[in-house]
Amino acid sequence: MTDQLTNDEKQTLLQMAREAMECGVKGNKLPALDMNTLTPHLLEDGASFVTLTINGELRGCIGALEAYQPLAKDVREHAIAAALEDPRFRPVDESELNRIQLEVSRLTAPRLLEYSSADDLLVKLNPHVDGVILKDGFRRATFLPQVWRQIPDPADFLDHLCSKMGARKNLWRDAKLQVLVYQVEEFREKD
Repeated sequence: MTDQLTNDEKQTLLQMAREAMECGVKGNKLPALDMNTLTPHLLEDGASFVTLTINGELRGCIGALEAYQPLAKDVREHAIAAALEDPRFRPVDESELNRIQLEVSRLTAPRLLEYSSADDLLVKLNPHVDGVILKDGFRRATFLPQVWRQIPDPADFLDHLCSKMGARKNLWRDAKLQVLVYQVEEFREKD
C-alpha cells in the first residue's frame, strides 16, 4: 500500500459507507459528494470492498478488485451493493440497520503470483496477508485476507476459493490456474 489512510480519512469513509447503505436500504437518494472537501487519498482512484456483519456473521460483501473511480465513490457504491445486491443474501431491511457493523477494505493492485506446482503455490501464499484471486477461463473468485481467520489452512483456503468460483474444490491441485494476490488496509466501525 503506497500511503496508509489517516484515521480521519478512515472515519470519513466509514461515515460515507454508513450513509450510503442507509440511503440505499431506505430507498432515499444519495446526497451528492462534495469533491472539494475530500483529501487526495479519497479522490484518487481506489479499489475497495465493503463488508457487512451482524454479530460477527457475514451479511453482505461486495467490492472491486481494480481501481476505476475515486475511492470515496467506490466505497459508497459498494456499501449500497453489499446491502442490496449480494446474491448470497436477501436485501438488508431497515430493521437490521442499527445491528450492522461496516468494514471497509482498501485494496492494493493485484499482482500475478508465479508458481510451478500446487506445493509451490502453497509455499508462496502469505496467510493472513494476501487476498487471493483465482482465475480459470471466464470464472474467477476472490477471498479478502480477512477470510484466513475462518480458513487458516492454505489448502482448505484454496479449496473453498475454487468452490466459490464454481469449480470443483481441488481444481487448484491439478490445473494451472491464474493466481493473483493483493493486500488490504482494513478498518471497521467501532462496536
